[in-house]
Amino acid sequence: MESRTDIETRGHDRPIVVAEVGQAHDGSLGTAHAYIDAIARAGADAVKFQTHIADAESHPSEPWRVKFSQQDESRFDYWKRMEFSASQWRGLYDHAHEVGLDFISSPFSIDAVEMLMDTGIDRWKIASGEVGHVPMLERIASDHRPVILSSGMSTYEELDRAVDVFETERHLTVLQCTSAYPTAPDQIGLNVLSELRSRYGRHVGLSDHSGTIFAGLAAATLGAEMIEVHVTMSDSCFGPDVPASLTFDALSDLCVGAEFIHTAVNSPITKTEIGSDGTGMRALFTRSLVTTRIIKAGEVLDEADVTLKKPGSGITYESLDRVIGSKARTDLDANHMLTFDDLNEVGA
Repeated sequence: MESRTDIETRGHDRPIVVAEVGQAHDGSLGTAHAYIDAIARAGADAVKFQTHIADAESHPSEPWRVKFSQQDESRFDYWKRMEFSASQWRGLYDHAHEVGLDFISSPFSIDAVEMLMDTGIDRWKIASGEVGHVPMLERIASDHRPVILSSGMSTYEELDRAVDVFETERHLTVLQCTSAYPTAPDQIGLNVLSELRSRYGRHVGLSDHSGTIFAGLAAATLGAEMIEVHVTMSDSCFGPDVPASLTFDALSDLCVGAEFIHTAVNSPITKTEIGSDGTGMRALFTRSLVTTRIIKAGEVLDEADVTLKKPGSGITYESLDRVIGSKARTDLDANHMLTFDDLNEVGA
């Protein structure tokens, strides 16, 4: 199956839209599959998960970012509950392909990387907090599948080091990301897109946590090759990322809007093309010279004898000087749309 997120080898008609499930499935395999179907219906290109193996990534003392769970005593317990088995990950990968989506995941340990290599993945995502996990980055680089690198918690020094790990990998996309949930408009950092493109010479995009479609559409206008957003079944759903997520109606609007903007930005026109677009719109809405009274053959026309009326399919205002002072060849009715066949022009 051709990858829908392969920026390098396929033409695409808009930025690649990646829908991040993250932990929105809350440990339910059935819910994870339901998200895949909903994302496909909304028109995105890829579904993205997070692959957690608690024992490999987290110490039991890891603190909560936000204490949201009523059933997990610790964040370690939460990660444990979020785990899927290798066969379950394989089922999610297969399901994504069945509905035309690429399958992307963020591993949070080398063990998770090894498992995803076996179960299937189309593109790796390096989460913001993992940019400094160099051994894991090196293992991913050895796999040679495309990589998305998020910049949310990183300095340029840290990003430079991570990009260097993938120096020989052509398929790298670097995302501007602000790790605030939700992200306020003045924190999105759309200006960083051009900085990343200039600094690394790679594809760039936006990992957006604003919970709106506006930042993604702005990124599309600025030439982002990828837009990543969190998704939720409902604004009323449980989970820490819901305020920073899009519903599926909003995701659909983002996909349509990004395609519209990409087409508009990449379809330059000139004013000449606007005026001669072949649709008849110019003639319909512009004006022509018509007579204001009955004019007898041989009479000389002056400015009081003509006025301008729609449509613009006759003599236009630009030729007024040729009309004034000319003689009528035949009798002309009032409200007659003039043509040059009606006139003996001065000097003719």
